[in-house]
Amino acid sequence: MQTKLIRIQKYIADCGVCSRRAAEALIEEGRVTLNGRPVQLGDKTDGVKDLVRVDGRVIKPITREKVTLMLYKPRGYVTTMNDEQGRKCVADLIAKERMRLYPVGRLDKDSEGLLLLTNDGDLAHKLTHPRNNIPKTYRVIVKGAVNREHIKAVENGIYIEEDQYTTRSAEIEILESKEDRTVFYLTLYEGKNREIRKMCETLGLEVLRLKRDKLAALSIGTLRAGQYRALTQKEIEYLYSL
Repeated sequence: MQTKLIRIQKYIADCGVCSRRAAEALIEEGRVTLNGRPVQLGDKTDGVKDLVRVDGRVIKPITREKVTLMLYKPRGYVTTMNDEQGRKCVADLIAKERMRLYPVGRLDKDSEGLLLLTNDGDLAHKLTHPRNNIPKTYRVIVKGAVNREHIKAVENGIYIEEDQYTTRSAEIEILESKEDRTVFYLTLYEGKNREIRKMCETLGLEVLRLKRDKLAALSIGTLRAGQYRALTQKEIEYLYSL
């Protein structure tokens, strides 16, 4: 019986090194080898006899059961499993689990809320791939008032000059509006770096607080900052169904 070949980036994700998309970046940077030769996107491995190295280190698949955690990431933590600058990272919050998990997407250091961590490479790939349009809902507090022009701009897309792209149409729901501050829900269907902060900056709005409340219909619920829990099988099946 012929051994089934899998793409190198999936194999790296299955080994718990990083997500599949991050693995593609490692390959493009020339940091992955297969049996001693540099890997290119599209290369495959049998996952058994082949020797795959990342940064010179041989990697092997994780044999333990797949685990996905929901973490309430506090402000002040970076969304990495280690940090060369010595900053607090989300790995510190789940250290007692003693397993290699990696973040699904990211939240910037000054933001808080729902963050998934998993060793399920297929699930991470599904939730982060742009074509799947997985909605993420944030509770945003800004300084000042949000007017109709602001709302229309969010719904139509905002041109971010420093990155030279236009955001996709987003959904906005005003929760509280005062002269000195506005609270609203913002639902995005893409996940570009610091996108909400850049949108607000372009509109002349200062972000005071930013919290991710939902991933699709999956809610942060009653978790408090720094707390986490394992997703149920029903929740994982729901995420796979998106």
